[in-house]
Amino acid sequence: MRARLGPAALIALTLAGPTRAAAQRADTTPAPPNLRPLASLLLPGAGQLLGKQDRGAVYLATEIYLLSRFLQLNREAKRDADRFQSLAYDIARRSFSPTRRDTVFEYYEQMERFAESGRYDADTGSAFKPENDTRTYNGSVWLLARRTFWSDPDTQPDLTSPQYQNALRFYQARAIGPDFQWSWRDHSLEHEVFRETIRHSDDGFRRAQNQVGLLLANHVVSAVDALISSRLAAAAGRPATVHTMVGPHGGARLQVSIAF
Repeated sequence: MRARLGPAALIALTLAGPTRAAAQRADTTPAPPNLRPLASLLLPGAGQLLGKQDRGAVYLATEIYLLSRFLQLNREAKRDADRFQSLAYDIARRSFSPTRRDTVFEYYEQMERFAESGRYDADTGSAFKPENDTRTYNGSVWLLARRTFWSDPDTQPDLTSPQYQNALRFYQARAIGPDFQWSWRDHSLEHEVFRETIRHSDDGFRRAQNQVGLLLANHVVSAVDALISSRLAAAAGRPATVHTMVGPHGGARLQVSIAF
């Protein structure tokens, strides 16, 4: 499109036109295409907001919700963990050890399965004898050791034989020692509360981990969205430019060009 301007209009356009056009270009210049995906990867929605896309607020709101949900679930799971650990010591362990010492989660899982840990050493004298009561945890470990190393778990080999010594080492490496023995005897109600609390805690930690997966997915989806939209914008966007020039006979021309 071409139009003729008078001298006064030419002067005004020459003085003000380029400055205004430059300001407009500065205001509407989008963020570099490579910056937007990186911004969304670090903070979901940031790349979309840099590209002046309203859906960036959706990614950001999703991030805030998922993060708050993770913190809530993790806090509740830790509270339940503290509760079942305290219950285990106060009811089932205190009579065996005056000092509370916590250990790995698998230990509490065995407390959930077995009402009693059983004795570590069933011999009252100087000799060492594993627990034989298979209803207890230690007794079940000794049964497993016998089944693993003895040809007949009900027939004891010589105490100095490799079969007996291998089974004994297996037992000693896995049985519950004196400082961590337990018994829920006469406390079946508390044992059931312990089981329920440990299940709640385990479920809470699992659900919190699921939120972490959703958080990572939100970062990746937002980054991919920003990458695709920035590439499409770079391929489809065509800026408009304004050119002014003085004609050979003293006239002026205003030329607007739009690239296609």
